[in-house]
Amino acid sequence: MEEELKCPVCGSLFREPIILPCSHNVCLPCARTIAVQTPEREQPEAECAAGGGSGGGGGEHADKLSLHSESDSGYGSYTPSLKSPNGVRVLPLGPAPAGSSSAALPRGAGPSSSLTCPQCHRSASLDPRGLRGFPRNRLLEAIVQRYQQGRAAAKCQLCDRSPPEAAAVACEQCEVLYCAACQLKCHPTRGPFAKHRLLPPPSLPGGPGKAAGGARKLPTCADHELENYSMYCVSCATPVCYQCLEEGKHGQHEVKALGAMWKQHKTQLSQALNGVSDKAKEAKEFLVQLKNILQQIQENGLDYEACLVAQCDALVDALTRQKAKLLTKVTKEREHKLKVVWDQINHCTLKLRQSTGLMEYCLEVIKENDPSGFLQISDALIKRVQVSQEQWVKGALEPKVSAEFDLTLDSEPLLQSIHQLDFIQMKFPITVPPVPLLQLEKCCTRNNSVTLAWRMPPFTHNPVEGYILELDDGDGGQFREVYVGKETLCTIDGLHFNSTYNARVKAFNSSGVGPYSKTVVLQTSDVAWFTFDPSSAHRDIVLSNDNQTATCSSYDDRVVLGTAAFSKGVHYWELHVDRYDNHPDPAFGIARINVVKDMMLGKDDKAWAMTEGGVSKGATVGVLLDLNKHSLTFYINGQQQGPSAFENVEGVFMPALSLNRNVQVTLHTGLEVPQSVRQPKLPSN
Repeated sequence: MEEELKCPVCGSLFREPIILPCSHNVCLPCARTIAVQTPEREQPEAECAAGGGSGGGGGEHADKLSLHSESDSGYGSYTPSLKSPNGVRVLPLGPAPAGSSSAALPRGAGPSSSLTCPQCHRSASLDPRGLRGFPRNRLLEAIVQRYQQGRAAAKCQLCDRSPPEAAAVACEQCEVLYCAACQLKCHPTRGPFAKHRLLPPPSLPGGPGKAAGGARKLPTCADHELENYSMYCVSCATPVCYQCLEEGKHGQHEVKALGAMWKQHKTQLSQALNGVSDKAKEAKEFLVQLKNILQQIQENGLDYEACLVAQCDALVDALTRQKAKLLTKVTKEREHKLKVVWDQINHCTLKLRQSTGLMEYCLEVIKENDPSGFLQISDALIKRVQVSQEQWVKGALEPKVSAEFDLTLDSEPLLQSIHQLDFIQMKFPITVPPVPLLQLEKCCTRNNSVTLAWRMPPFTHNPVEGYILELDDGDGGQFREVYVGKETLCTIDGLHFNSTYNARVKAFNSSGVGPYSKTVVLQTSDVAWFTFDPSSAHRDIVLSNDNQTATCSSYDDRVVLGTAAFSKGVHYWELHVDRYDNHPDPAFGIARINVVKDMMLGKDDKAWAMTEGGVSKGATVGVLLDLNKHSLTFYINGQQQGPSAFENVEGVFMPALSLNRNVQVTLHTGLEVPQSVRQPKLPSN
C-alpha cells in the first residue's frame, strides 16, 4: 500500500495532498513547485476559463478548472528541469514577469498559471484562488497519518532489546503486545493460551485501537467556512453545502444527498473491489504457479545438464573404445610387416652367406694349376654355381611389404557430426487428452437447470478438440451425452425439480477420447421459481411487474405460459386476481408448449384448465400439479375445489393462463405444497 501513499513528485508520503482535476493526487508544497506561467499567447484562454468560473452559474463554476492535454495546448511543451525520485519529470516554477498579477499571489500561481499532472501530463489552468481552488484529499491525509503511526507506535512490550522490536500481534485477554519472537517464546498457541485471541497491533491498519488524535473534524465548505458539506453535485462531482445551493451555483445541476451518494459510491467501490479481489486471488495463484515453474525449471535444468554430461561422456567412452580398437589394428599391421621383413632378411642373409662361400671356394679352385684335378670337380662346381644363381630369381631381391601403412582413418564425417551435435525440438507424441478438472466454484443449479464448468490441467501438451458432457437421469440411471463441443461452460435446462443429478466430462482429440473427470453431484430446486414467458405469449398479452403480472389488450381470450416446464414431482403455484370486470371468464391450468394461444385455455387437447368456479376480484387461485399421481387439482382462497379435476396427466407441462382485457392476474411461485397433500420425503440413497 505504501506506493499508493507516495507523492509522484517528491517520492515521499503525501503532505497536505490535493486532488487534481484528472483525479490524481499531489502534495500541496510539490504543487507550488510544478505550477508554471501560461505563455502570453495562451493567457486569454486561461483568463477565459478563470473568468467563466467567477460568474456564479452552475455550469460556469464547473469550468473553473479547465483541462488541456499536451497535444492541444502549450503546457506540455516546456523542457523540464526537475525530476522526482520515482522518475516522474515535473515542470519548474518559472519567475513571474514583472508587474504580473500572479507574482503578487501568495501561492505562486494566478489566473495566468497552470499546473501539469506529473502522472498523466494533463494540464489545468488555475482560477483566482490559485492552488486553494483544488480540493484537499482529507481521506488520503488521514490514511497517511494512520500508516505513519502504524509504522512507529506498536512495539513489543516484552523485548529485552533496545529498541524493542515492532509488535506483530496483540493478545486480547493478556492485553500485551508481542513481537514474533516473544510471541513464540512467551505466548505459544497451546495449553492455556490456546483459547486466547491474537489480534493485529492496535496502531496498525485494521487493529483494534483508535487512531491518535480522536475523531476528525467535519470538513467545511471551501467557499463557506461555517457550513458543513450536506449535498453532492453529480455534475461537478464535488460535495457542496446548503449555502452553495442557495446562491444558485449548482442550480442547473443534478444534486443528491451527501449520505446517499456516500453509501452508493461505497457500494460501487466494494463491488469493484470484489472483482479486484478475485483477480488478486488469481494473481496469487498465478504467482504460486510461476514459482513452481521456477523450481521445476531449476530441477529440470539440473536434470538436463546431468543428462547432457552423461550423453557426452557416453560419446567420449564410445570414441575411446573405438580408438583402442583402431590402435589394435595398427599394432597388428605393424607386427605383421616387421615379421615379413625379418623373415626376408634372415632368408636373404642365409642365401648370401651360401653364395659368398661358394664364390670364395670357386676362386680358390681356379687358382690351382692342376688341370686333371680341376677337371675332376669343375663340372660339379659349374652346376652348383648355376643352381646358386637360379636361387636369386626375379623378385627375390625386392621387399615383400612396404614401409607405408595402408590404413587411412576417415574421421571427417564424425567431426562434422560432432560439430553438428545440437538439441532438437522436442515434439511430444499426440495422445488422448488428460482428465478435465471440474471448477466446483462455478458449478451451480437454478430451478430445474444446472450449470457446469471445467478446465484442462496446466502444462497440457496434448491438443483438445472438444469435450463430451454426460448427465444421468436424476434417478441414478445411465449417463447420457448432453453436450459435445469446445466450450468449457454449459447450462442444461428442462431437468426434473427436486432431483439429484450426477455429471461428468471428458475431452477428446484426433487420438481418441480421454478419461472421465470426477463426478459432481448437483441438486435441483425443491420448488419452482418462474414468471410468465414473454417470448411465447400471445402478442396481445401485456406483462409487467418483472413478468409476474399479466393482462390483455384484447377482448378475446389470449394464452400466456410460464417459463418453467414440469415432467416429474409435485408443484404448486398461485395466481391472484387483481382486476375482474364484466365476468371475463379467465382460465387457469397447465398446457403443452404447442398450445393454441388465441382461444380460451382448455378448448383444445393441449391444455387442462379451470374456468370461473367462484373466481372474483381479490381471489387467489391455487394450481397443484402432482406428476407422481398424474393429477391436477385446483384451490380457491386455500380451499380445494372438489377432487382432482384431471387424472392420468402425463408428459411435460407448463403453467398456463388465458384472459382478456377485463382481467389482471399476478403470479406467485416458489410455494410449498399445501399441507393436506404434502407427502413425507423418502430417504435418499
